Amino acid sequence: MIYYLAIFMPLVGAAIAGFFGRIIGDRASQIVTCAGVGIAAICSIGIFDQVGHHQADRVVHVLTWISSGTLEVNWALRFDTLSAVMVMTVTCVSTLIHIYACGYMSHDDSQPRFMAYLSLFTFAMLMLVTADNLLQLFFGWEGVGVVSYLLIGFWFKKPSACAAAIKAFVVNRVGDFGFLLGIFGVFFLFDAINFDVIFQAAPGKADATVHFFSRDWHAMTIICLLLFVGAMGKSAQLFLHTWLPDAMEGPTPVSALIHAATMVTAGVFLVARMSPLFELAPDALTVVTLVGAATAFFAATVGCVQNDIKRIIAYSTCSQLGYMFFACGVGAYQAGVFHLMTHAWFKALLFLSAGSVIHAMSDEQDIRRMGGIWKKIPFTYTVMWIGSLALAGIPFFAGYYSKDMILEAAYGAGTPAGRLAFILGILAAFMTAFYSWRLLFMTFHGKPRADHHTMEHVHESPLIMTIPLAGLALGALFSGFLGHELFIGHERAEFWRAAIGSTPGKDVIEAAHHVPGWVVALPLVVSFSGILLAYFLYIRRTDIPGKIARAFPGVYQFLLNKWYFDELYDFIFTKNVFRLGRFFWKRGDEGIIDRFGPDGVSSLVVRSAKRLGAVQTGYLYHYAFAMIVGIALLVTWFVVGGAG
Repeated sequence: MIYYLAIFMPLVGAAIAGFFGRIIGDRASQIVTCAGVGIAAICSIGIFDQVGHHQADRVVHVLTWISSGTLEVNWALRFDTLSAVMVMTVTCVSTLIHIYACGYMSHDDSQPRFMAYLSLFTFAMLMLVTADNLLQLFFGWEGVGVVSYLLIGFWFKKPSACAAAIKAFVVNRVGDFGFLLGIFGVFFLFDAINFDVIFQAAPGKADATVHFFSRDWHAMTIICLLLFVGAMGKSAQLFLHTWLPDAMEGPTPVSALIHAATMVTAGVFLVARMSPLFELAPDALTVVTLVGAATAFFAATVGCVQNDIKRIIAYSTCSQLGYMFFACGVGAYQAGVFHLMTHAWFKALLFLSAGSVIHAMSDEQDIRRMGGIWKKIPFTYTVMWIGSLALAGIPFFAGYYSKDMILEAAYGAGTPAGRLAFILGILAAFMTAFYSWRLLFMTFHGKPRADHHTMEHVHESPLIMTIPLAGLALGALFSGFLGHELFIGHERAEFWRAAIGSTPGKDVIEAAHHVPGWVVALPLVVSFSGILLAYFLYIRRTDIPGKIARAFPGVYQFLLNKWYFDELYDFIFTKNVFRLGRFFWKRGDEGIIDRFGPDGVSSLVVRSAKRLGAVQTGYLYHYAFAMIVGIALLVTWFVVGGAG
């Protein structure tokens, strides 16, 4: 029973709040949705204990979904270690975000709708991570995408929110098209989409090829690359990342849910779930490593100069996802999933803390208009420090155990791609510490830069918002310490078992435990260096950042404008697509279809009616003349016809 409750209780809460929210009211909608995810979270802890510690893996059959020819798809809930970790992380973090949202959205006039969307979003993610086959996974995948569109555009009266929602939806459809092709490729190669069948047959298909474009291609590499395209879109990797910062247009609880425990982690989960296939496609893994490392570096550079408090944290998410991917790319899937879990806690903490700051500052989000508020909101200040310390990988916070292991694994892999990922990861770690403390110092320290009225109203958030922050802070403090032995330590083989694929003789995690001492120490050195640099620039010598920006305006604008990816895509794709659409609209739709179709027929009827109407003069002799002409024609026809 707990397996069903863990997955379907958020759906029940979403249905009640969504369909009956106006009847039962705001408070009842909040209670029913929070209770739904809360019950799911409690059940998920029991499931994690059974599956993780007592090795009670199981597949819970729900119903037969599709049966067509050789394709048979059952709706089933797969609970192995990977699923159990994801379900527990998603439900626990989501529960705290739901509770926080009750306070944050207290003045909104559509609270039942918002709470229903949050719970539905959680359910879609749970369906994704417990899928037993690729089609069911795709159902959850698309469900997450649809609800993210609804949540990002929740304040639909804001044009920017509507544009951001559409952008997220469209960019994700690009990735999803690749994912769908990957599913087709799996079915073509294995004649099945059930995970157990695929994984058992995979070694026998390791050298299989497919012939198209006049040559043979390694089938497993093609399939894995297509699946990774889907992961790139959902997890906002370089080239398909542009939707992620704009997703900040949604309410802060949405940002926390999308960026911490759900949606963006789906791509990492997909690669980990399909690891038995990726292990047979080393070229695809190299691509995963390079894209992940490039994303970690790129997003960190952009985060260093952003001024919107939520966008800084958003680019931090993008960067940390890059870490998770290059961990998977070098074969350290366990480290990638471990970082996914720890990151969920401290990133949700950072987003909700930012929401608390925004709430205190009367909806101000620009850190250049903050400063000098740490004494007025000491609790938010404290938990934001905890989140930042975890993000920077400072001992002994959560990120220290997972992020450092990723860097050590990248070095220990011994491959050129792994060494490049290590270098870029170290640079990203330095910038992560720098922009995290730049945010802290500019937000909380220095002279107040807000107007007098705003500063007078700065206040700590209510308990319904600070209690979830405390819960997330505990996760940011202890999740790494509590989980590192199971996830990446000596108990990892017994813990993960067959949930993650591996290649005999290849143990990157073991190699990571034996890297040189300087590899272990370097992440700490660069993190502390980044903190000290931020302190020097934003506490001691606050005049220097402006001088640097003026001295290197090109570099500053390049980073401030996010490497001009949006402008580049607008020039290459968006404008041309709009031109093409306008051409088909004006020339095709209006010029041909409407002209000779419904508009043409209707205008012909109108013209004919007008001409016939001209005959109706109202004069009797005109009608008598028409009758005589008609009779004459009839007589002529009969005479001629009769003669014939």
